[in-house]
Amino acid sequence: MDTFLFICSFIALVVALIGSIVPALPGVPIAYLSLWLGRWSGYAPFSDRFMWIMAGVSLVVFLADYFLPPLILKRFGGSKAATWGSIIGMLLGMIFTQIGMIIGMIVGAFLGELAYAQKSGSDALRAAFGSFLGFLLGTGLKLMLCFYILYELIATWWGSAHSAGL
Repeated sequence: MDTFLFICSFIALVVALIGSIVPALPGVPIAYLSLWLGRWSGYAPFSDRFMWIMAGVSLVVFLADYFLPPLILKRFGGSKAATWGSIIGMLLGMIFTQIGMIIGMIVGAFLGELAYAQKSGSDALRAAFGSFLGFLLGTGLKLMLCFYILYELIATWWGSAHSAGL
């Protein structure tokens, strides 16, 4: 059962990595779940303190992923039209590919600013860049968290395997 749970923790982490890029999957909560699966397996006996710290870090990254992109978009001069345009463009782009999702988000923010906020082309382009930058920052934070959790799982497993003489 321990091996099964530990394998499930790595599967959950792969899903979390995918969820860090695809907005339809909650990558951060799944990554935190992978820590619990590793802990329950016995191969990665994380302390209570570590689990509480990671719960806090996961919560901060989860909230930052939702609040940073619109704040950055607004900082770059984007309006609500750009925000809605980037969301609609991202969802439509997801139908095609990950690249389509990113392009759809940028084009959606640009068109939202041009058509609904009636801003100039340079202002709309600036808002589109802010939308892209916000997406990169949120995605980067989620990926860093997932890779850190992957490191912790492997390092803890490796340490317990060596101490057991395997």
